[in-house]
Amino acid sequence: MEPAFVLLHSLLLGPRTWAPVAAELTAAGATVVMPTLIAGEDLAATVNAALAHLPGEQPIVLVAHSNAGLWVPAWTTWWPEADVTRLFPDAETRAAVEAEQPRLPVSYYEQRIPAPAGWDDRPCGYLVFGPPYDAVARDARDRGWTVAEVPGGHLHQLTDPGAVAAVLRRFRTWTPPA
Repeated sequence: MEPAFVLLHSLLLGPRTWAPVAAELTAAGATVVMPTLIAGEDLAATVNAALAHLPGEQPIVLVAHSNAGLWVPAWTTWWPEADVTRLFPDAETRAAVEAEQPRLPVSYYEQRIPAPAGWDDRPCGYLVFGPPYDAVARDARDRGWTVAEVPGGHLHQLTDPGAVAAVLRRFRTWTPPA
């Protein structure tokens, strides 16, 4: 059975950031699930509810975007306009993504999310679009994960969804660390 791709957007943005990749994966015949995540809600319950319609034996490829930020949102206002503009393929896409940006309380950045023991005993991988995530990619390699790179900006899944989807389709062949 082919895996379902579960595309999780950053809590600083919305599911629209994954829409082009979801379209590419769906066009290739893949099952795609894109739950809408809202800060302050039980995110695990939200994801579980979104997966409830899948057969229990169906494998999933969980794809999470971004690690959140260090400042109070709206996320696209944190950097110079020229830097943010380059992240989007066009003004229409930017407007749609910005319309979904939540405003999060500072307490969001102060919380620590516990990782369950053995969470990375399953097949894991890391897709990096480039700096500043090189250190995270090194850590992933050190854990025995497969690391793939598609050179691009932070929202590369919007500007080149075909390339991102192609790498994600290869994720199903990853094996657990030895």
